[in-house]
Amino acid sequence: MLPTFVADAAASLTLAGAPLSVLDLAPIPEGGSAGGALRATIELARQAERLGFTRFWVAEHHGMPGIASSSPPVLIGHIAAATSVIRVGSGGVMLPNHTSLVVAEQFGMLEALHPGRIDLGIGRAPGTDQATAAALRHRGPDDFPRQLADLLGFFTGQWPAGHPFASVRAVPGEGNGPDMWLLGSSGYSAQVAGALGLPFAFAHHFMPANTLPALALYRESFRPSEALDAPQVMVAAAAVCAETDERARFLAGAGALSFLRLRQGRPGRVPAPEDAAAYPYSDLERAFIADRQSTQHIGAPDTVRASLEDLIKRTEADELMITTQTHDPADRLRSFELLAAAARA
Repeated sequence: MLPTFVADAAASLTLAGAPLSVLDLAPIPEGGSAGGALRATIELARQAERLGFTRFWVAEHHGMPGIASSSPPVLIGHIAAATSVIRVGSGGVMLPNHTSLVVAEQFGMLEALHPGRIDLGIGRAPGTDQATAAALRHRGPDDFPRQLADLLGFFTGQWPAGHPFASVRAVPGEGNGPDMWLLGSSGYSAQVAGALGLPFAFAHHFMPANTLPALALYRESFRPSEALDAPQVMVAAAAVCAETDERARFLAGAGALSFLRLRQGRPGRVPAPEDAAAYPYSDLERAFIADRQSTQHIGAPDTVRASLEDLIKRTEADELMITTQTHDPADRLRSFELLAAAARA
């Protein structure tokens, strides 16, 4: 039997009634190291717990020089051991990169070690380029429905009659199922999540144009399940908060240039904001960054709070997950501290 999926938000930090959570990619800054980035993420999780955030999720990416979170289960184990009450999970595990049995074993072990605190966010995309996906023995997103059904079977021990895996036991996965979410940036996963009665987390920070249509599909297709009576929506949003609007825009330039380079096929480590400010952008590049930042939440605390409140209102989100990318981990932590103070105010 899968556990219920509703977070206990009694002591949570909230904004407009929605609990706030954190999504982190363990960004590696220019001049830094993967080890330093991972330690900064663990420290950020400790501070997020102190500030009252509900969850701390890490994302799976491969082959990206500026992202250290290639193995969420390993990082989740360290974060859960370094914290005590905050929920810790994946945002997400890209299921096509793995076998369902291995994911069930890994997250069953995490749940057994940290009962009631582990979330398993499942994604359908590879989280990388085609060559790296092939190196991961990626079988493609078309196999996702079968993998998802297998994963649920390994956690519950319930299989259709004659299923070839009915005799396979996921130890310690079976009976230690974490809270499971489906992630998405389009309508496909929204409909799957609705049909299965699972909570749905939408990557608004990555695909904002699809947010409202996908959430509508999820709510329309939702069928109550043993785990969930009504739709549960989380929206992930990108934010950079600083003491002033100008300072926030300056810090956000590092993430903007990093994403531009990624889209140009030149991924690298997160540049310093001074380098981003001095970069010789073309008119097309400036337009690309302006369009991307137009759907982000960048500014002083009051600016960011008002912008996020508007997003919650438009999406009717039950929970908001914030992701922040800066060059300096101290600026990233300060952004969350300012946001927390603004939300409590």
